[in-house]
Amino acid sequence: MLRLFFALPCPAEIARQIDAWRQPLDLDGRLIPIANLHVTLAFLGHLPDSQLAPLRQLPQQLPLHELAFDLQLDRLDCWTGGLLHLAPSQPPVELLALADGLKRLLSAAGMPGEERIYRPHLTLARESHLPETQQPASFRWRAEEVVLYQSEQGRYLPLAQWPLG
Repeated sequence: MLRLFFALPCPAEIARQIDAWRQPLDLDGRLIPIANLHVTLAFLGHLPDSQLAPLRQLPQQLPLHELAFDLQLDRLDCWTGGLLHLAPSQPPVELLALADGLKRLLSAAGMPGEERIYRPHLTLARESHLPETQQPASFRWRAEEVVLYQSEQGRYLPLAQWPLG
């Protein structure tokens, strides 16, 4: 069984900037390693490796050439349960269309998907809280690819990728 999800990877330079920004915040909880920073599009959970081939076909069914966009994470928030994250105050319509398209394709293929409303975010820490002192956040990058990841022993391994734009 593989633990899988589709996501937008955070570019290495932006991940380093985010890490430098969060260091003085003295965050509690379990920090997400720099190499694992991403914005999830669709979480699939545990699936047998026999599902990889069908999963690799799904993103190609979307108009990916129309879906490159700039993503700006400018809001720090913490959900009930302690998921501290950065989020866009104005999610790009292309991001929402991409996540919705993947959700529809997964459902049509009989694959598991989340029932919750999609709320784009980049997780900074788990089992955490909002820091008492906050520095303004503003991280922007061009989303240029969708990646299918496997989560294995705390590392996120890319299994396939598709360009946007």
